[in-house]
Amino acid sequence: MLELTPKICIEGKEVDYIKGGYKCDGNLTSATLTFTLPLTFAGLKKVWNKEVTFFLNDYDSVPMFRGWIKRVKETYSDVEIYAEDALGYMLKAGELGEARVVFDDYDNLDGLTVGAAITELLLKTKLNNKLKTGMIGDTDPTLRTGNNPFRGPLVALNIVKELLARAINTDGDLPRPNIGRIVDDGIYSQFVIELESDLESTIPKYVFTEKYNIQDIKITKKRIPTIIIVKGDNNTSGTFTHDGALSALDRTYFEVENKLEDSPAGCKDFAAKLFEANLKVQYEYSLKIIDGAYLVENDVVKIITDDQEFAGNYRVIGKNIKFSPKGFSLALTINRKPPTLAEYISSKNN
Repeated sequence: MLELTPKICIEGKEVDYIKGGYKCDGNLTSATLTFTLPLTFAGLKKVWNKEVTFFLNDYDSVPMFRGWIKRVKETYSDVEIYAEDALGYMLKAGELGEARVVFDDYDNLDGLTVGAAITELLLKTKLNNKLKTGMIGDTDPTLRTGNNPFRGPLVALNIVKELLARAINTDGDLPRPNIGRIVDDGIYSQFVIELESDLESTIPKYVFTEKYNIQDIKITKKRIPTIIIVKGDNNTSGTFTHDGALSALDRTYFEVENKLEDSPAGCKDFAAKLFEANLKVQYEYSLKIIDGAYLVENDVVKIITDDQEFAGNYRVIGKNIKFSPKGFSLALTINRKPPTLAEYISSKNN
């Protein structure tokens, strides 16, 4: 079993905490750190908006979390502190309102690749002091912001999500999207773009089995798009609508670009493949485990069971760690399979 010696620093200085929790749900949501300090420390200092780093072990050189304190709640004996990472700043810019930017025909992101557009966006919203782009890379395939230009007042994080959604890789049997996530270089938070891991070809970083290192499992069913619009080359487009899913799941839109398609029929066929790809990952599993704390979003793990129908590779989405000087608990969110995996594990525990 993994042993942890978590460390929390405020403005680079280690603090003695009572308990804490780290949560990262992935999918371009902000990671959070909550922890409790004795009133004797936090009550004497102004800690709001101070930088916080969380190290999974005290010997780590790079923090698992880097963020800024957003809320402080005092009780008669201690202080609870809540911090968000740089994506939280992109959403709210450290204030109550959302971080916004205004683009027009003269000041815009037109013609830039996705990586360059996000870099320029952070510059314009003055968020580049919190979130750096020195490691950003670019989408696969590389796209430029030509069609559907951004105009008017817009929410910064929504622009990032839309830019990434436009780039879909078609090299394999099923389309793969590009994702964005935060990594830490030891000094700054860095935004990076990655192609979603291919479960068939990626070597798993960890192996889990219900017999040894899976303690519990829960299932969440995600909402999937039921109407998918694909815009191809030369102003062509195609729409795929799954009538059965539309009836059961309601109307949800998803729009992407694929310049490799130059006919309405090709665009519609690609949209159908996108629906199939989303259908395969509509179930997310939360595994309570005893190992794998250093896994991050887009890592691939392997599940081993006695029944090979449910064995295989899964993609890491997020994780949740609760810790105190007395111990810790770890949960991992993964996706790929329908809930038969959970039913199988549950049956083995009965």
